[in-house]
Amino acid sequence: MTPRLRVAVLAGGRSSEHEISLASARSVVEALDPARYETRTIEIGRDGAWALPPGDVPLALSESGANLPVPTAASPAALGAVDVVLPILHGPFGEDGTVQGLLELAGVPYVGSGVTASALCMDKDLFKAVLRDRGIPVAPNITLRPGDPIANPFGYPVFVKPARLGSSVGISKARSDEELDAAVALARRHDDKVLVEEFQPGVEVEVGVLGNREPIASLVGEIVSHADWYDFDAKYADGGMDLIVPARLPAETLERVQQLAVDSFIATDCEGMARVDFFVRPDGEIVVNELNTIPGFTATSVYARLFAESGIPYPALLDRLVDLALDRHEQRKQLDF
Repeated sequence: MTPRLRVAVLAGGRSSEHEISLASARSVVEALDPARYETRTIEIGRDGAWALPPGDVPLALSESGANLPVPTAASPAALGAVDVVLPILHGPFGEDGTVQGLLELAGVPYVGSGVTASALCMDKDLFKAVLRDRGIPVAPNITLRPGDPIANPFGYPVFVKPARLGSSVGISKARSDEELDAAVALARRHDDKVLVEEFQPGVEVEVGVLGNREPIASLVGEIVSHADWYDFDAKYADGGMDLIVPARLPAETLERVQQLAVDSFIATDCEGMARVDFFVRPDGEIVVNELNTIPGFTATSVYARLFAESGIPYPALLDRLVDLALDRHEQRKQLDF
């Protein structure tokens, strides 16, 4: 019998997306085949402490495979004794390259993008700069750094965003100078680098990307928000949005969106998985909004639903991601450092 892979699922984290991460991780653990995987969750608290959830049984972490008594407090050092790690973390201190760097130091395979891509894609300012350099269209913006006066060269409305946060936290749609001042103040509570971004009318669509050296795109999904814009509540509240797959756009537009999703994935050095978000303007122009290296990951999240509609059900999607992590680790072991 083939021994089961020892899998550690990292969940929670220090960011404001802590609860979203826990929901994603619960869904992942439930879907991992117990015949193939020996799975445990390690929860990272808002205070940064690592722990096993109450009642959870620690993985056998010794090299011999013997069960050792392990306290409910967990240690990052224990990660070096598992076969693969699934960092199901969202936002800063998880999706931004920090945990990925720890896993690289531990020498353990892990699902998803590496340090460079994770850090780059978390920073919307740097992400846009790289895509512009590769000729991939993004929404025009200006970046406000500490001490910069508030400015808006685009007219209204505009979107104001913390540069390094996710799930629409700290994001506002400003329609006047007064709303712009309040929006920048809110964004600066979350990050000292803030984007003021030109409003993009049109259809909002999203694409999942899967792979390492030869990534593939899912079908294109159309987001129909029941709010003024696709904010936090629209993303996570029941009935806040509808996902239409495939999106109601011409075939050539859908193909172009898929190609731009793969191009963005490659341009930013991503691996494993990502969800790429777009606007398709009324004139047909396609604009990349952002790329999430660890998208929401419940079975009903957009990323999983897109691939389910593309013929890869949720459990099989997780299998592929684990295999991609192991394959990348084996490939990099051949390199001389």
